[in-house]
Amino acid sequence: MRKIIFKEGMIMLNIGVDVGGTTIKMALVTDQGEITHKWNIPTNTDENGKSIVRDISRSIIQQRAAFNVKDSEIRGVGLGVPGFINVDSGFIYDAVNLGWKNYSIRDELEQLLSLPVVIENDANAAALGEMWLGAGKNAENMVCVTLGTGIGGGIIVNGDILHGISGMAGELGHLTVKHNGGARCNCGKTGCLETISSATGIRRMALEGVNEHSESLLYRLYQKEGDISSENVFNCAEEGDAFALALVDQAAYYLGSALGTLSVVLNPERIIIGGGVSNAGETLTRPLIRYFKASSLPRIVDSCSIDLAKLGNDAGVIGCAWLSMKRLKRNEFVHLSK
Repeated sequence: MRKIIFKEGMIMLNIGVDVGGTTIKMALVTDQGEITHKWNIPTNTDENGKSIVRDISRSIIQQRAAFNVKDSEIRGVGLGVPGFINVDSGFIYDAVNLGWKNYSIRDELEQLLSLPVVIENDANAAALGEMWLGAGKNAENMVCVTLGTGIGGGIIVNGDILHGISGMAGELGHLTVKHNGGARCNCGKTGCLETISSATGIRRMALEGVNEHSESLLYRLYQKEGDISSENVFNCAEEGDAFALALVDQAAYYLGSALGTLSVVLNPERIIIGGGVSNAGETLTRPLIRYFKASSLPRIVDSCSIDLAKLGNDAGVIGCAWLSMKRLKRNEFVHLSK
């Protein structure tokens, strides 16, 4: 264990590290949320991701040297990782996309950097970023949903992430929303929200039904390109294509209904929608809000807004920097290998 001592008046920097399946984003962030420098490196998932942590530490050391940042100016590292983790021990039970299983990632990174490290699920980190500086600013009770290849979620209660007893709170993509005839999810269940309202789910539904809608713009696109993306679906919906509109309506129905039900339990001040699918803007949020209202209660609806995320790709590193700033308190003993 090592005691970290900071001098009064020092400008402290926090290192945010957002580990993705293809790219690792990193940034130096002040306590005021200013990104002084950001960079990224590719994610090497070869051999079950055995080199990822060393790649991270090597890159941080190089950037610190390039910008002449001293150890005494760095509070610590906030690390966002996709997978099932124990935030207290820094232990990863499973991170499928990276190849990690039963891995003490925090201990290894602390040894390599000689800096304290705090770990969090990547979707939770993005939610914290939006709460600190993004669309959820000044809201201490909120739900953040990330719509991309899958669906991630972060639930914030009284200004911090809700983890639950085994760290699994906020797995919104795995809410069972279709009980009969639902598609199989990567988690092993069928009918998960992720199989319908994610980019992957929207694409799947489009491909399954396109040959029955020869009048659709999506049919013509499919005949030409041999594939359909969720972006194609939203673009065609904006042009008034009936089949595309029906697909968007279905995705919005299940997502809006799930969020409405969740709001009855949590009574959040804000619900933030992020991820690539959120780029559809009002084409998505108009029907989503309608179904949300139908599934919630009037008093809850009146006190809750649904907004699009603002921080984009920076949400994760900003949230990870918040972790460093808030959880690695001044003069606090932290676990570091001798």
